[in-house]
Amino acid sequence: MKAADPRTGEVAFAFEPASPEDVAVEAARLRAVQPAWEAAGADVRAATLAALAARIERDSEAVFQALAVDTGRRAVARIEIDGLVRNLRKWSARGPELFAALPRDPMPSATPDIAIVPSFSAYPLFGAIAPWNFPIVLSHIDAVPALMAGCAALIKPSEVTPRFVAPMRAILAEFPELPLAYVQGGAKTGEALVAAVDYVCFTGSTATGRKVAEAAARALIPANLELGGKDPMIVTASADPAWAARIALRASAVATGQACQSIERIYVARAIAEPFLAALVAAAEATMPSGPDAGSGHLGPFIFPAQADKVAAQIDEAVAHGARVLAGGRIETIGGGRYLRPTVLADVTPQMAVMREETFGPVLPVMIFDDVAEAIAQANDSDYGLSGAVLAGSLEEAEAIGRQLEVGAVSLQDGALTSMVGDATNHSRKGSGLGPSRMGDEGMLRFLRRQALIRQLGQPLTIEAFAERG
Repeated sequence: MKAADPRTGEVAFAFEPASPEDVAVEAARLRAVQPAWEAAGADVRAATLAALAARIERDSEAVFQALAVDTGRRAVARIEIDGLVRNLRKWSARGPELFAALPRDPMPSATPDIAIVPSFSAYPLFGAIAPWNFPIVLSHIDAVPALMAGCAALIKPSEVTPRFVAPMRAILAEFPELPLAYVQGGAKTGEALVAAVDYVCFTGSTATGRKVAEAAARALIPANLELGGKDPMIVTASADPAWAARIALRASAVATGQACQSIERIYVARAIAEPFLAALVAAAEATMPSGPDAGSGHLGPFIFPAQADKVAAQIDEAVAHGARVLAGGRIETIGGGRYLRPTVLADVTPQMAVMREETFGPVLPVMIFDDVAEAIAQANDSDYGLSGAVLAGSLEEAEAIGRQLEVGAVSLQDGALTSMVGDATNHSRKGSGLGPSRMGDEGMLRFLRRQALIRQLGQPLTIEAFAERG
């Protein structure tokens, strides 16, 4: 398989995809070493993860350089690596505490003369199928707590961003006791992974997530799905329009909008619509692409070139049906990479694709509302329910509106906070996901299977207790 450099468009990297047989062999190897990893105990596992964090922090240059090429981003690549280090340290600190708090003492049952002893064990082999938009963070966001729980972990990163795997493997070679491995490839490799593991986490599109869920159901294994979003932002009449515009721009455009938590729909009160739009356009026009010089600008290229075509099609469709482009609006080719400056659209309608389908690009469609109840209804009129945001004159006003949004998490007086806050337990709604939260303590506890040891404290029943009495 081959992967392009998103900054140049050149196909300059190739790798051999793992066959289904390769995946099976790697899965068997991990299964063989997992019992020792789990038996080592929470403190040992925590120490290993902490040591890995220190190792990555000390010498991450090779990983960084590979990731920067994979994604065409340098600042976000640094943030990703820092995020992996924080994830490792968070679970190495929190994991032992959670294990210590697990109930282990016998508990009386509602059934007379019965006591129940809870017992916990890890799913032997965890599998992750990760996307291309944040390769390092999303390859490991579920794997790290799974490892802390005592699982072995098998990760399939996206074939679009494969370069970071080699330097990560070099680091992991220094930790032979850590049952973590990567398999590289496309859809066939992913299918083989689902068939080989005991628990699968998938991050990606809703369409592909449905296929993963179906495969997991056939295999009778749990599936955690973190899927697409069409995140709304409501800006009330009491909000400062310039302040709100700055937040909206950042929450929509960071990482070129290639994030599931990016704000993709903005509803603004008519009373402040004019100054809000003026400030939003000014902020958009001041945001520069980072090409061709990777050391300048704000927005990197589209990582997956085909995504640029999808975004352009949504913009064109909106304009054809009456939307106005106030800023941006045109895909640019710079040094071989494809870029889009933040694109502000006015006069959009709910029926347009840019308001209904996931965009995954720095596009800010703005609708004006007269009543907050109208804005809430429009925000909830979506096939997605990942996250959202509310900006208002007070936190109390924002929270009252946020409670009415049909999404898993709501940023109040900010936007896209789910990318920064790892302990906010939440459950995605509608087509945005399925299964337990990857955030908060649930992020690790979901990888523990419960067993009930049922103690008979009295006299067991005999067959006579079930004799027919006429």
